[in-house]
Amino acid sequence: MTSGDEVSAATSVSVPGGVSARVRIGSGGARRRPVPRGRAGSPVVLVVAGSACISASAVFMKLSGTNAGTGAFLRCALALFVLVPLAWREVRRIGPRSLRHQLMDLGAGVLLGVDMVFWAASVLTVGASVATVLLNVQVVVFPLLARLVSGTRLSGRFVLMAPLMLAGVALASGAIGHPQAGSDPVAGVAFGTAAGVAYAGYLFLMRLGGGREHTLLPVCVSTAAAAATAALMGGLWTGITLNPGWPAWGWLVTLALVGQVLAWLLITSALPGLAPNVGAALLLLQPVMAFGLGMAIGERPTLTQAAGCALVVAAVWHNSRPRRARRPAPGRRPTRG
Repeated sequence: MTSGDEVSAATSVSVPGGVSARVRIGSGGARRRPVPRGRAGSPVVLVVAGSACISASAVFMKLSGTNAGTGAFLRCALALFVLVPLAWREVRRIGPRSLRHQLMDLGAGVLLGVDMVFWAASVLTVGASVATVLLNVQVVVFPLLARLVSGTRLSGRFVLMAPLMLAGVALASGAIGHPQAGSDPVAGVAFGTAAGVAYAGYLFLMRLGGGREHTLLPVCVSTAAAAATAALMGGLWTGITLNPGWPAWGWLVTLALVGQVLAWLLITSALPGLAPNVGAALLLLQPVMAFGLGMAIGERPTLTQAAGCALVVAAVWHNSRPRRARRPAPGRRPTRG
């Protein structure tokens, strides 16, 4: 995860759809690459637009009226119509990706498929606004995976943030306090947590594999594996309707193209041109906007659920804040490394 021995604060794009842009916040941070502004526009505008696309994903899923398996499978399958030609063009331009990294992409895609089925079930159980916030549990799981797999030390900030985050998840889902009428908080928090754990595993494997020279091919391969996994898991659990009818097709096509492909293109092209702490702060717009969009389609989270969502966002924000550089002792000149 990091080159050092300690997990640095980081924020990942919390979208179940193959978007795995990750912002690393730590001492020094990542070196920024300038992004041309003539055609692409301001990086801030692009990240905000990408976050809006991601935020609307849960709303599109709910409005489609499909079950979890159908929604997860079809959104992946539809996204491949765009991703495959783009990935093929990338391979022809820079050559194939190594077999080892492609196998890692496939493994990541399996976890992504599990994530998307559980995420869709969470949307249908507790609502679009709350489900998007629940997925941020991956911010807790990701460093724990790094600790278990590679022995990476957990930071003190993470140890402080994790209990607050989990308390916020319990409040947001309605497992503690007053749930939204018609929701199932116990199932919702179970599905949301399972989605967050699977998504953290997806991010971890994608991080290990690394983009190398390729950016589109890993996303395409993982999305194809996610489609196969969602087909198997959804077929065994909820069943899959291959022709859900209209307007379900319209919402699912919009979910695939806007919530996956367009969001990925906007965010991954803009993040390198932003300071890490700015990128992380802008990505936190996702759960905020999702909460507002959920209310726009008639969802009415209770006061305790709103407080839980706010606590989750605050905990993630605290974890993504850049560390202050240590000041040299009085009378000593800072050393150059």
